[in-house]
Amino acid sequence: MQDGVIKSVSYSQEEILQWILRLYVPEGHFEVDPTFSKGNFYKSGAIPKPEYCSDILPQADGVARADCRSLPLEDSSVGSMVVDLPFLATSGASLEKSDGNIINRRFGVCKNEAELLELYKDTLAEAWRILRPTGVLVMKCQDKVSSGKQYIMHCDIYTMARDVGFEVLDLFVLLAKNRLIADWQRNQKHARKYHSYFWVFRKS
Repeated sequence: MQDGVIKSVSYSQEEILQWILRLYVPEGHFEVDPTFSKGNFYKSGAIPKPEYCSDILPQADGVARADCRSLPLEDSSVGSMVVDLPFLATSGASLEKSDGNIINRRFGVCKNEAELLELYKDTLAEAWRILRPTGVLVMKCQDKVSSGKQYIMHCDIYTMARDVGFEVLDLFVLLAKNRLIADWQRNQKHARKYHSYFWVFRKS
């Protein structure tokens, strides 16, 4: 952390999560991660593993099986929550190939953008249900281009969060030095996305 300054951009998601904890989660750890996957947020140990970890298809020991849209947690029982949902959508034939759409097959995939937005909306509603008043929700997301159309997902998530009742505390931008680019993606019509976002919301 250069000169102790917390910035809105970083090349390290670990650094961003440390900043979020420092500013908004005085306990120093997240209580719930319902999209744990393989626990990449916590690999180095700099970010403590949450007390409750789950995933729709658990891939690590000690991770409960649960859908982030319907968690086995009581209303208003959680102080903080971090979510990293899929950001792609496809129903293409590449899902059937053993070497195709590795990320989608690992993390799950929605059939289309409308289904993806519904997943975000339902997850926000569930977060609102389980968070205590003033509880903090951190949501990672990314904008995308699909079939030549721009989907500015972080703006959609902002609107949905406000509609649920969340207050916006902050927005961090995670920069990427490199991206994997498939051959079919080289005929560009839009700028390639080299960033993603971490929204920080509070149940107001």
